[in-house]
Amino acid sequence: MEFLTAWEIPVGKAAKIAFDWLKLNFKENFKDFGDATESAIEGLIGLLQEPPLDVLALVVAVLVLAILRRYRDMGVVAGVGLVLILGLRIAGVAVPALPESLAPLVVVALFMALTWVIQRRWQPVVIVLVGFLYIINQGYWDKTTETLGLVAFVCAICMALGVPIGVAAAHRPRMYQAMQPVLDLMQTLPAPVYLIPFVILFGIGVVPALFASIIFVVPTSIRLTHLGVSTTPTALLEAATAFGATPRQVLYKVELPYAFPQIMAGLNQTIMLSLSMVVISAWVGAAGLGVPVVEALNRVRPDQGFEAGAVIVALAILLDRMLRVTRT
Repeated sequence: MEFLTAWEIPVGKAAKIAFDWLKLNFKENFKDFGDATESAIEGLIGLLQEPPLDVLALVVAVLVLAILRRYRDMGVVAGVGLVLILGLRIAGVAVPALPESLAPLVVVALFMALTWVIQRRWQPVVIVLVGFLYIINQGYWDKTTETLGLVAFVCAICMALGVPIGVAAAHRPRMYQAMQPVLDLMQTLPAPVYLIPFVILFGIGVVPALFASIIFVVPTSIRLTHLGVSTTPTALLEAATAFGATPRQVLYKVELPYAFPQIMAGLNQTIMLSLSMVVISAWVGAAGLGVPVVEALNRVRPDQGFEAGAVIVALAILLDRMLRVTRT
């Protein structure tokens, strides 16, 4: 076997040289980008913990219109509201926030309204209410909002990347075949391995956890979007083409609506996998529900570990029930 080990393929050395070169030449760029990303995540967490009254009023208005199924008005109100909010911020107008004691209950009510918009059934709404009340009862509300902020960013980026790539792969089978080994590698490589290069580039904090989670999670949204679009019945596609639909109309009016349950399943699984990363993320300084689990491990505190673990499970269950969509 010596002839096989006499010349070692320099995989590790090549990776080290590449990341050292990136850090040496783009250190300030990575720092600026990391600071901006961390500020955005902290801003979202702040909105969940102490929502300003103008943002809260806009969210309530949009949810009410969504419940009434007035989707065109919802878009207009959302656009005008965002412009007004940005104008107030640019003008330096101070907008008061909700009292700290009321903010959790109001945010829970908004999640319940969003659940009704998505599901149109009362059972998931009750599950969301019970889950959040349990989290508040255990004293983990702030940690939960920190985790939700990170998960929201991971899901937004993964879906923004995963859905277009999945659609393109569904229309190009050879492209998907070439992608499969890469997707397998991204999901198979142990998640902590992803943390190492991002810690080198961005330092300790929430940003390495964000990018490690994205690499680990994005293959799920790609695969499920590909599955939904590629399994669109041929009869539907032929009927749309026969009625004169363009390829773009076929995509937006046939393939994506048919694949919507799979796309939502991809979002659901993206959230679940992101939650599975919270403990690993805590190792590199990310806040959230992973911190008490790591502390319990370091202090050998099974009571604290099971308590924090139960909260993570409750959050996973309520998010799963909120976003689960079935084809009717």
